[in-house]
Amino acid sequence: MEVFKSLVVILLSAVFVNNYVLSRFLGICPFLGVSKKLNQSTGMGIAVIIVMLLATAVTWPIQHFVLDKLGLGYMQTIVFILVIAALVQMLELILKKVSPSLHQGLGVYLPLITTNCAVLGVAINNILDGYNFLESMVNSLGVGLGFLLAMVLFSGLRSRIDETDVPKPFKGIALTLIAASFISLAFMGFAGIVENIFA
Repeated sequence: MEVFKSLVVILLSAVFVNNYVLSRFLGICPFLGVSKKLNQSTGMGIAVIIVMLLATAVTWPIQHFVLDKLGLGYMQTIVFILVIAALVQMLELILKKVSPSLHQGLGVYLPLITTNCAVLGVAINNILDGYNFLESMVNSLGVGLGFLLAMVLFSGLRSRIDETDVPKPFKGIALTLIAASFISLAFMGFAGIVENIFA
């Protein structure tokens, strides 16, 4: 039961409290770039979840059974980037065959998952936080779901912003960043709640 509780806390904390986009400010490029349309936001969020889970499933064993055993821990970042790049290329080929419209809609942002610091960040933070394999997978799922939630919420907000008549100085990126900061402030309200639920 304790293991289940800790996994739930890890999952909920990753989604709400330690949201990589809204609290740690990782993965901002796709957050601002692909969040104009709901279908693109959802597609990007799902693609990031898949890449995060695959990256964790591959990088965790590489770290523990190869890099640590051979004393090559200093190669972590380079190896992780290469693994993530290969996974993104594989995902891009699959999307191109399975869903050409989604592939075209994501455009240049799909290859940018390779350099999405949130994907690399979750792979490295799973190691730094001392998570075992199961905890790392749950944390990666939570981070991916948090990314998807942030993308979908912000997409809905941006669609409303585009229909609103605002003063000229606030049009465009200025109002977009102000709206993102308000969502980030709202998510700060979750701090402490998750841990207290299972206390």
